[in-house]
Amino acid sequence: MTRKPRDGAPAAADVATDIKQGRPFALRSEEATVNLLLTADVVRRWGESLVASSGVTLQQYNVLRILRGSRPDGLPTLEIAARMIEQTPGITRLLDRLERKGLIRRRRCSTDRRQVLCAITDKGLAQVNAITAIIRKARQPMNRLSQKDLGRLIGLLDAVRQAHRRSLPRRAESIT
Repeated sequence: MTRKPRDGAPAAADVATDIKQGRPFALRSEEATVNLLLTADVVRRWGESLVASSGVTLQQYNVLRILRGSRPDGLPTLEIAARMIEQTPGITRLLDRLERKGLIRRRRCSTDRRQVLCAITDKGLAQVNAITAIIRKARQPMNRLSQKDLGRLIGLLDAVRQAHRRSLPRRAESIT
């Protein structure tokens, strides 16, 4: 089953066809959920393919982006974890790998010795900027959507995320 193409684009298969599901979904909300998860996986794999040659993972790139935005002060480890796009239980190991590559540095906070502050190095800044340039130059699948459609999509995704957040424990509570 395929949908009618828009704006001269090739016909797009629906989610049931993509996952080779023979029966219709029982609920449209189930179809939407599967579609969202499938789409997120496709976008994640696309991103991974772009960063692969740089020697960092998408999660590591995310940390570098977060730390680039916090320059020059850096951020505590748990704050980085709270800002991650994908939650990871292994934030310390993730930071260990970035530190071994010389992309970040860590130091104890002078006012609270229990806290470790992480900051991006010059090498890390060059790396994140190079990866960002690659991603921006890549043929972005999202660029195929109109500004109006992008606005609607962003609003819908925000609404779904907010609805799910109400039913999940807060990040800080789940860490402690």
